[in-house]
Amino acid sequence: MKIMILLEPFHTDALDLKNRVVMAPMTRTRADNPELAATDLIAEYYGQRATAGLIITEGTHVSRMARGAIRVPGIYTDQQIDGWRKSTDAVHAQGGKIFAQIWHEGRLSLREVLDGHLPLAPSAINPGTKVFAPEGVFMDTPTPRAMTVEEIRQTIRDFAQAAQNATRAGFDGVEIHAANGYLFHQFFMKCSNTRTDAYGGSIANRSRFLFDVLEAIREKTDLKRVGIRLSPLLDHIQGIVKDEETDRLFTDIMGRLNEYPLAYIHLSGVTGDHSDDPLKQVLDSARYYRNIYNGTLMINGGFMRDTANQALREGIADLVSFGNLYISNPDLVERFRLNAPLNKSDRDTFYSIGPEGYTDYPFYKS
Repeated sequence: MKIMILLEPFHTDALDLKNRVVMAPMTRTRADNPELAATDLIAEYYGQRATAGLIITEGTHVSRMARGAIRVPGIYTDQQIDGWRKSTDAVHAQGGKIFAQIWHEGRLSLREVLDGHLPLAPSAINPGTKVFAPEGVFMDTPTPRAMTVEEIRQTIRDFAQAAQNATRAGFDGVEIHAANGYLFHQFFMKCSNTRTDAYGGSIANRSRFLFDVLEAIREKTDLKRVGIRLSPLLDHIQGIVKDEETDRLFTDIMGRLNEYPLAYIHLSGVTGDHSDDPLKQVLDSARYYRNIYNGTLMINGGFMRDTANQALREGIADLVSFGNLYISNPDLVERFRLNAPLNKSDRDTFYSIGPEGYTDYPFYKS
């Protein structure tokens, strides 16, 4: 029987993967130490899942002011770099590949997380949502402080340094988290960016932050080691509301990214669509951007084994990432190979502490 294309190797100048199954980035809040460093438990978690063609870690904060979600490991101190090296060693020991998703949450944060400071954002516009606070409750976001030009420049340097730090930690590359309502997305959208300087107004100006970060990273590392996550479908989630220029903005961004030798573009499947068939919207969007972007395209959004394989066979994408399935199935690739039953995940432990619901999901026994 012919091997499923989902389980076939994938090779480009930038990627050398043993299959096309990617573990999507997922916040899991297990860095329960004052240093916010990745731990032995986190290394065990990623090592368990190293049969994936590629693992993309949970978002890792590029600076103290980038923080939002609690107990998330950072990548801006020597201790954090050392902590992440445990995870990269664990994955590489199993023959796997791992990218770090580098992250700034922008206005989706709290004073309680940021040492009493207001969150930074393109403009002082409250997203009107709630954020999980250190006390274990959800709290309303405050109105953020609009970033000065120098703070924007510092944040650009922070991302470039994070990419360099990821190399020191042994990562095979980084994914820039420019999706899901976080800082890059806040620059992109009119609902969150009312600046009148070089980082606001026109589509080119609102996307400038992304391209400035790419240029800064280029000075620190090979762009073949860099992926970017975008969510052009996101609407009415985390304070983001689409407008009449949104589709044109992402079309422009995807076209311009052809000029960069990136590892991949990763389209997030979070849509805000509550229809009976959100997967159709994800696939239709991927088809559209496939005709614009010439490089490696990864898609995400509620895929199962057969729907992912069909998308690859139709040429809609090159790689498919899986989130929820990877929480509860560390051996997801083998389960796909055997068409074996899948473990169900426990949502109550998604953002808790310790091994329960994290490293204790069983492997399949035939």
